[in-house]
Amino acid sequence: MTKIFCDIAELNLIKKFDKKKIVKGFTTNPTLIRKAGAKNYKSYCKKILQNTNKPVSLEVFADNYKDMISQGYIISKWNKNLFVKVPVVNSKGVFMGKVIRELNKAGIKLNITAVYSYTQTKKILKNLNKKSDVIISIFAGRMADKGIDPLPEFKKSIKLAKNYNNVKILWASTREPYNFLQAKQINCHLITIPPSMIEKIENFGISKKKLSISTVKSFLSDSKKSKFKL
Repeated sequence: MTKIFCDIAELNLIKKFDKKKIVKGFTTNPTLIRKAGAKNYKSYCKKILQNTNKPVSLEVFADNYKDMISQGYIISKWNKNLFVKVPVVNSKGVFMGKVIRELNKAGIKLNITAVYSYTQTKKILKNLNKKSDVIISIFAGRMADKGIDPLPEFKKSIKLAKNYNNVKILWASTREPYNFLQAKQINCHLITIPPSMIEKIENFGISKKKLSISTVKSFLSDSKKSKFKL
């Protein structure tokens, strides 16, 4: 079963979507937190954690081993349901295996982010124990945006992760509600989805006939509002 995490940083929306049974956790990142208007990273993240008891992924924002590890330890102490997000590589393309290995060995729950290939998944797994919880976030949408089929990378990564009961593969950068069904078809463990798409998923099941009628009604309504004439 593919579990849905909500990808968001706005406090009011976290509070709203925390009440939905379909939502099993939350993911965010420095970009979303900045867009939400945060001035202080630590205090804002703690407000996020106050609005839910579900798992939340919060990301480090350093670019070297030492500072990533330090931030990872600090963030991990904020909440027991928290996953520390660590990029698979830094901005120079250097694999963050040392960071992953140390934090994982310390029992810190991790979300390894910005993953694009099963070869990266393989490298990550080589640096993990089989006890501490780990999420590997593969960016499907961003791959598809560049004309790359993400499904082979997911299928191979899911197969590799079967030897680790503590590891879950997450479908990230979701582009449309149908991606949820795709993730389910390949038995992807998790998918992170923005609020507007989650609401569309909740309305799955409408017939094709009803879709035709509702589409025609919307076109007709707009033409009347525009007072078009021929």
